[in-house]
Amino acid sequence: MRIPKLASVFLLVVCLVVYLTYVKKHVDSMTPSDSKDPNQSRNGKDELCHSEESNFLYGIMFDAGSTGTRVHVFKFKKTPNGAPKLAHETFKAIKPGLSPYADDPEKCTAGIQELLNVAKENVPCDLWKSTPLVLKATAGLRLLPGEKAKQLLDKVKDIFQASPFLSREDCVSIMDGSDEGISAWITVNVLIGSLHGQEQNTVGILDLGGGSTQITFAPRDDKTIQTSPIDFITSFQMFNNTFSVYSHSYLGLGLMSARLAILGGLEGMPLEEGNTLVSPCLAPDYEEQWEHAEVVYTIKGQKAGEPLYESCYSKVEKMLYRKVKKAEEAKDMDFYAFSYYYDRAVDIGIIDEKTEGNIKVEDYEAAAKKVCKSMETDQGENPFLCLDLTYIAALLQELGFPKDKVFKLARKIDNVETSWALGATFHYIESLHKH
Repeated sequence: MRIPKLASVFLLVVCLVVYLTYVKKHVDSMTPSDSKDPNQSRNGKDELCHSEESNFLYGIMFDAGSTGTRVHVFKFKKTPNGAPKLAHETFKAIKPGLSPYADDPEKCTAGIQELLNVAKENVPCDLWKSTPLVLKATAGLRLLPGEKAKQLLDKVKDIFQASPFLSREDCVSIMDGSDEGISAWITVNVLIGSLHGQEQNTVGILDLGGGSTQITFAPRDDKTIQTSPIDFITSFQMFNNTFSVYSHSYLGLGLMSARLAILGGLEGMPLEEGNTLVSPCLAPDYEEQWEHAEVVYTIKGQKAGEPLYESCYSKVEKMLYRKVKKAEEAKDMDFYAFSYYYDRAVDIGIIDEKTEGNIKVEDYEAAAKKVCKSMETDQGENPFLCLDLTYIAALLQELGFPKDKVFKLARKIDNVETSWALGATFHYIESLHKH
């Protein structure tokens, strides 16, 4: 039977359509659905995804502190000697920290994702897979019960490992207090350029956080190394040099934890119903509620009697008794101080919030006496200022600093935050290279 010419043409067209459909499906199956163009951005935008230059690398460090979570996105320029040089930092902070989500870790997701988006916007997307993503938690999580802290960190780890960045098994951890001090020491000395020269040019650091406080410096006198407790001295290698540093973190002596102790409370222990913390460090007519580490305390000032400063200083001395070790050599060295040391200096007008400057121990003491005196008749805008300044003045003297000791105050050096984050990122990148 002969097939009509029109039917033959129709059959040929059908065969052609079937063949083209097959070819299209076969080609599609070999093409990743999320990447029409190999240079297409993975964030859904129509921007090209390409690296600026091959001689840059990046590191992302999350700082999970007691009062907030911050992300630092560091851009480093590779150098011939293997020690990368910081080219740029992007920084963003959110409140609260992770600790408030201890009973419901899922709720921390939105904040972590918000900070991850900052990283995605600032790291070229073809470098995402090779850019380490790390979170280190500090005193806020150290003070939580172990299981609660673990659940929070496990949640963050899940979020990190679902991200496009490089996240190893150790990408999320609670930072040891001495590591915090050493990393901050590295940060400051990298930024002022002293770690690429002789160790004798380094400066010490003082960091006063919410839950803990650190002192770190490189001893120049062998006697300091020989007479210090063994866990106060740490040696490490960096930039092809070995550094020995005196470093100690005092957990519970950060400003917020110290406040609670001076007021007479215990960390993580709510008061029985109807009980109040009464303190001579507060204005006599003051009575309010204060929240610390998810516990709400009712606090009030003591009735007028002795001068406020003397009464408060006595309380602070008792709280600090035998809790701090003097570092004799430290008094003769240059020190940078930051965090709450900086913030309270701003409060008393020694420095402007956006600038750095110098301060003496006696400046804190004089300001404490002045503020405490004024609070005998007027509680002022900051009800804790008398307590905070008195504590700082006493703490610095307990650490071995004389009243005329001058400290350099800095929130940033060369536009980079003076926190432990940069130093910890250097350490982590070096560990990646060693492996």
